[in-house]
Amino acid sequence: MPIRNTLIVGDFAEVNGGQAKVAIDSARLLADAGIQVSFFAASGPVSTLLEHPNIRTICLDQKTLADNPSRLNAMTTGLWNFDALNALREEMRRHDPATTVLHCHGWAKALSPSVGRALTDGRLPVLYTMHEYFLACPNGGFYDYRANEICTRKPLSATCLTTNCDARHVNHKVWRVARSAIARGPGRIPRHLRDIAYISETQLRAMRPYLADDVNLHALPNPVATGGAKIASTRNDTFVFVGRLSPEKGGLLFAKAAKMAGFPALFVGDGPEAQSIREAYPEAEITGWVTPEEVQKCLEKARALVFPSQWYECQPLVPIEALLRGVPVVCGRWTAASEVVKHGVNGVLHDTRDVETLADSLRKVLSIGDFDTSDLERQVSPENHLSRLLSIYEEMLQRRR
Repeated sequence: MPIRNTLIVGDFAEVNGGQAKVAIDSARLLADAGIQVSFFAASGPVSTLLEHPNIRTICLDQKTLADNPSRLNAMTTGLWNFDALNALREEMRRHDPATTVLHCHGWAKALSPSVGRALTDGRLPVLYTMHEYFLACPNGGFYDYRANEICTRKPLSATCLTTNCDARHVNHKVWRVARSAIARGPGRIPRHLRDIAYISETQLRAMRPYLADDVNLHALPNPVATGGAKIASTRNDTFVFVGRLSPEKGGLLFAKAAKMAGFPALFVGDGPEAQSIREAYPEAEITGWVTPEEVQKCLEKARALVFPSQWYECQPLVPIEALLRGVPVVCGRWTAASEVVKHGVNGVLHDTRDVETLADSLRKVLSIGDFDTSDLERQVSPENHLSRLLSIYEEMLQRRR
């Protein structure tokens, strides 16, 4: 029997970030294809995008860890959310395992490791998409926020346990270590997950040592739609940064490099480094947070998108959106963004994290002209994502049969 139903599970029922966006976008794609979708989320509100005759939404209306007014409740439910586990088990019992696949898009913001018990109990075939690194790394990023560098320590090893790498406080690191240990133990994840989707090769390389040897791995890039008409980037002179202005994103490094190279810089976003960026490059423009439509308008001014992120990332969407519109991308070879950049063709790649290297990369952009985007468009198109998704689901159901 073919795939008929999908139970999509995640923290959020609204689009508040890339992870939730992909979950909701995939629900729409599946529903439009005639698949019956049950969308299970811990936290609301429920997006109007989920209003579809083939989508049924189950929202628990729970608080996220960040929004919970009770710190004690946030800490305890973040370690083990009994209500979410019981509700998910009840929902799973409604579905026929011969025609249904459960697709989980994360648990770290509200659902907690408790849902791992349901994901691994064998009742339904389960696909887990990795949108970050929480299946292995306590802070979810393989990044030391104190040292501002990629972390290569083994998660939960002695060196991991004795290093305060958290962006906030050592107590938060202790809590995250406890949660990670619970996920591995009573939560039974990731070792008992049988099917895992990864969204970039960079992510897979970082995560592979911590997954079961016999896990079925599926390449499943996120869907990215073209945000507008092609941009004549060679006519522009402004270098654009889009994202959170925080140390791991490299905005301050870009500000210093743009000033050194003498190029106009536009920062689309906000964050704790905003003032430092203003001081480093007073002539640079900082828009603050804007709508997705306004982000696309800002890209129309770009000679290149600069993506100076200092950590691995997973599959950053803004560089892909820029490339689809004909805007070159500048980034480091250590980030997942580099997988879609061809050095000297549609962007510039570099190997070291210093101002001089980044400034030199900005200068090299001037030699890049128009480039073909058709291969990338096919690779990340929603249509290709849906086709790949259905193929994975059918493979899982066939294996179960």
